[in-house]
Amino acid sequence: MAETTVYLSLGSNLGDREKNLRAAMAFLADANLRMTGISSFYETEPVDLREQPWFLNCVVQAETELPPLDLLRVLRGIEATMGSKKLVPKGPRLIDLDILLYSGETIDTPELQVPHPRMLQRKFVLVPLAEIAPNLRHPSWAKTAAELSHGITDSSVVRKFAESSQGRDKSCPRS
Repeated sequence: MAETTVYLSLGSNLGDREKNLRAAMAFLADANLRMTGISSFYETEPVDLREQPWFLNCVVQAETELPPLDLLRVLRGIEATMGSKKLVPKGPRLIDLDILLYSGETIDTPELQVPHPRMLQRKFVLVPLAEIAPNLRHPSWAKTAAELSHGITDSSVVRKFAESSQGRDKSCPRS
């Protein structure tokens, strides 16, 4: 089976957020996802449920042979392994992993919607996506990721996080 390019959103707002994101990336690598791009980490203001700690978010570009629903199951398995529980919808979480894009496909099933249904309204997704793939354009979009991130009306705060140098895999390109 040929490899497919996917874009994943990673977020954490409980515990050591940076450590949580790095641990999730290690689990992704263990699940045979070959990461080809990792955005900077961004500290982001909560959007829907505002009374919670700020998030740390990033976007990962990866290559995988997993079909979409199998990839979703892998992500849910990583969340469970790391002890993440979604006790309140859109509430605090140790780790949250979402499939943003699966190649140029459009998927609409009860389990999975790709492109992620709210990604074009989320600055915390578009800013890191545009960083690693500014010219990316899904067939359902009229603009590139960079153009979409510049035109977004979401006014929430999204700022680069001063990452520690520990744990950063310098071999993975930030394209």
